[in-house]
Amino acid sequence: MKDSLFDMTKVTSRISAKRSRSVSPAAGHADEIEGLPGLVISNFGAALEIEDAEGHVHRCTARKKAGALVCGDRVRWQATNADEGVILALEPRTSLLVRPDPRGQLKPMAANVDQLIVVTAPRHRPAQGETTTSENDQLLDEQLIDRYLAAAALCRIDALILINKADLFSDGGRAAAERLAAIYHHIGYPVLFTAAKKQQGLAQLMEALQDKTSVIIGQSGVGKSSLAKALHPGQEIRIGAVSANSGEGRHTTTTAALYHLPSGGDLIDSPGVRDFGLWHVDTAELAEGFLEFSRYAGLCRFNNCTHRSEPGCAVDLAAGNGEISPQRLASYRRIAAAMHT
Repeated sequence: MKDSLFDMTKVTSRISAKRSRSVSPAAGHADEIEGLPGLVISNFGAALEIEDAEGHVHRCTARKKAGALVCGDRVRWQATNADEGVILALEPRTSLLVRPDPRGQLKPMAANVDQLIVVTAPRHRPAQGETTTSENDQLLDEQLIDRYLAAAALCRIDALILINKADLFSDGGRAAAERLAAIYHHIGYPVLFTAAKKQQGLAQLMEALQDKTSVIIGQSGVGKSSLAKALHPGQEIRIGAVSANSGEGRHTTTTAALYHLPSGGDLIDSPGVRDFGLWHVDTAELAEGFLEFSRYAGLCRFNNCTHRSEPGCAVDLAAGNGEISPQRLASYRRIAAAMHT
């Protein structure tokens, strides 16, 4: 199954630009909706866990008119007994992440998200006693990072790049990762290095999560669940095992859950996906997702320039002059080419 994040651009990029309008199917203001306010903190399919205004958790079912509900949704509900209830309506959303189901239909993934935490990690761990490791063995998946960043930009959602398992880098691998981090820093993306299992770099991450609802996202095996557990050790969070053959984690996070972090902010830990396709996004939209291209908008010779091979391309000229990263432009072109194959 292909990935979610570029599917959500058609749903939310145009909507999120109009912040004053609701992206929820619910009509009217919250005060006009029947029932008590609640927050969806986990989704088990037919049943959901709702947190009420006092912080108590209730197992609820939902009326059909409430629509598909996900973690982060604000809802109205009523109690049926001490610990159970029924969801009556969905309150207006400010943002929505979606992914395609096996039939290609868009399925909501998380709501009211402020920030995407794009997690990546070195691919190769040096063997014990290994003295020289090619930095190419530990290169981060730059193209995958750029796809996530473009999706976040199109949805008007902030993004933070988190390079986890940093303790596994060789000297050459760490140097290559820091060079890549410098490119993203220059654009304006914060980049943090962490080693979740060793509690390294978590203080800066906690600070970045304060007063925001964030989603941890990335391929299996990069340590998403380990990060969630390190940030909130009191919670029961399943940890994915990594296959010795593929280096990729198994999908052990079976449902999305929202956690209130002790240091402030909320964290939505959602199931990872392995394959990342560019569904429902054309080349012009993809270019909008590369933030550094925006200052050259309208300066190309052709109004419909795709920044791939056209003469008089202002983005290409800027890359040649060192004003933007040639590496990022190359990544954009590889993604754009993949969209047309």
